Amino acid sequence: MTKILNLSNNRYKEKVVIILGPTAVGKTELSLKLAQNLKAEIISGDSMLVYKNFNIGTAKPVPEELTRVRHHLVNILSPEESFDVTKFCTRAKIIITELNKKNIIPVIAGGTGLYIKSLVEGYQFNTAPEDPEYRSYLETIAKKYGREYVLNLLKKVDPETAQRLHINNFRRIIRALEVYKYNKDKISHKKSFTNNELLYDAAVIGLNRNRDNLYARINERVDLMIKDGWVNEVASLLKGGVHPSCHAMQAIGYRQLTTYLEHKITLPEAIDDIKKATRHFAKRQLTWYKKMPYIKWFEVDKISSELLWKKVYEFIIKKFEDK
Repeated sequence: MTKILNLSNNRYKEKVVIILGPTAVGKTELSLKLAQNLKAEIISGDSMLVYKNFNIGTAKPVPEELTRVRHHLVNILSPEESFDVTKFCTRAKIIITELNKKNIIPVIAGGTGLYIKSLVEGYQFNTAPEDPEYRSYLETIAKKYGREYVLNLLKKVDPETAQRLHINNFRRIIRALEVYKYNKDKISHKKSFTNNELLYDAAVIGLNRNRDNLYARINERVDLMIKDGWVNEVASLLKGGVHPSCHAMQAIGYRQLTTYLEHKITLPEAIDDIKKATRHFAKRQLTWYKKMPYIKWFEVDKISSELLWKKVYEFIIKKFEDK
């Protein structure tokens, strides 16, 4: 069933396949099978897979899977390094261009809605430099008065951005204040989607499940991650010098398990909090995707995995084969 698509005609936009959906929905398995059959390579669209040694809690593809299909933007940064939507878009665009030139179609797999939406809709980002001193000041205020206080600071100067940022996306809140302080501008604005035209010729596939089914899978996966040694992974990171306050350690699960290892909560409390936070995260992901009307949705729990991948494969071939 393997078919190699011809991407060499320069009259057309660069082509990409995107597999997205809430956490634990089944993106990795489908992406691997599609990439193999399309003779493709995978670009991770997940904000956490870039970090080395953050494996279990990020549901990172195992070494065999990374070997089976070439992956990009996986295991490229140390935990102390920063990674954001601007850096993702910059790197992903270069990789997409390089692969299209080689007649290779990129399969972007991931659940970070902001990353995918910004990439395909051609967001233009403010290039204001980072201000470590100001960031530290805002983080200190947040610890003293709460994150809501800092969000209210943003509402006073940029209510539009404050309205669309969730309180848990605190790094973006800080970045928005940082950008406003630098040049009274906003963190990003759309460039090419004003006429419903995407930056790429993209087959955007969304996977979803019944909410109860999805939440049950999330709970089961957290339990499996704990069984597979997630606590030991976090302990090893901390012992290796990764500071609890660094960005990577603020991710769901790593934050709670660090608190447990600091003897501030019990392990059952940490696990329960991880499950709850992950379910809330899945809900926020789906909220993001509702803003992307070009997604072709597939209900994963209504068909077999074999039929799912065949339907997705046929959708991709039909979209690209005549171009």
